[in-house]
Amino acid sequence: MQKAIIIGATSGIGKALALLLADNGYKVGITGRRENLLAKLDNEKPDSFCYLAFDITAENLKENLNTITEKLGGLDLLIYSSGVGELNADLKIELELPAVDVNVVAFNKVMVWAYQYFAQQQSGQIAVISSIAGLRGGAAAPAYNASKAYQINYLEGLRQKAKQQKLVLTITDIRPGFVDTAMAKGEGKFWVAKPEKAATQIHNAIKAKKTVIYVTRRWRIIAWFLKILPRFLYERIR
Repeated sequence: MQKAIIIGATSGIGKALALLLADNGYKVGITGRRENLLAKLDNEKPDSFCYLAFDITAENLKENLNTITEKLGGLDLLIYSSGVGELNADLKIELELPAVDVNVVAFNKVMVWAYQYFAQQQSGQIAVISSIAGLRGGAAAPAYNASKAYQINYLEGLRQKAKQQKLVLTITDIRPGFVDTAMAKGEGKFWVAKPEKAATQIHNAIKAKKTVIYVTRRWRIIAWFLKILPRFLYERIR
C-alpha cells in the first residue's frame, strides 16, 4: 500500500485529493490546523486515514512531519496543498505577510524536509499545488502571485538538483486556474472547476509522474497567453 501525506487536507483541493487517494488504495496522512475537520474526514474512512493537526508556520514543523510519517509507517508521496492569499487593493502589509509565511517560508521548510527524506529513501514524489498566478505579477494580490512564482521556480530547482544527483524523485508542479474553493477570490472568475474534478486531474498527473500540469487542462491556453504577452500590455490589464 502506497503512503501519502497531504499538507492542507481540511478543505478544498486537499480534502478532495485525500478522499480520492484513499479510494485508490493509499494510506493517507492528513494535516491542517483545524483538528475538528481532520477528525471528521478521518471518520469517513478510518482505515485509510491518520491525521495530525498542526500549523505549518510553527517552529516544530519538522517534528510534526516526522511524527505523521511514523504514524503512516513510511512515505511515497507528499502533496503540498496549503496556501494563503488575500486581495489587497490597499497594499496592507498585514495581508501581504501571511502569503510569505505560508507560501514561501513554510513551503520551503516542507520541501527541504521532503527532498531530504526521499533522497535518503532513494525514491518518492513531491506534488505542489502552486498556481497559474505564479506566471506573472498581480496588482490585486502582489504577495500571492510572487509567492507562487517562488514555488514554481523552487520546484524547477529541485527537479534540476534531483537529476544532477541521479535521484528517482518526481517533482510535480500543479498550476490551477480557478477552483471552487475559499482561495478563489475576486470578480470575473471563469472556467471554475469543482474540487473533485481538479483532484481527478491532479491524481492522474501524479500517477503519470508529470512535471508540470494546468488544472483544468484548458488553463494551458491562458498560461501560453500570459507568457507571450508583452510587459507594456500586461501592465495595462485591470
